[in-house]
Amino acid sequence: MQVSRPVLTASSHPMRDAEIVATLVVGFAGLVTAHLASIVGLAARSPRHRALVALVVPVLAPYWAAKARMVVRTVLWVASFAVYALALVAAAR
Repeated sequence: MQVSRPVLTASSHPMRDAEIVATLVVGFAGLVTAHLASIVGLAARSPRHRALVALVVPVLAPYWAAKARMVVRTVLWVASFAVYALALVAAAR
């Protein structure tokens, strides 16, 4: 007598789902933190209007942060965005 087992696909594996959710949370939290740190740094430098514009157009934050030589904030922003984007792609599968 053969016992049938439920088939676990990649999308139905609960551990994989938990890992993807954890990666999404960490990536998004890192992105928001790096973004706000960049905006605070931009607000402390002139021209100050860049901080306000970066709030509305988030992609400008790492660009202007790099121009203002905020290398760590720029790298963290780009790395967090990459982690978050890859986790979104993995979650969509």
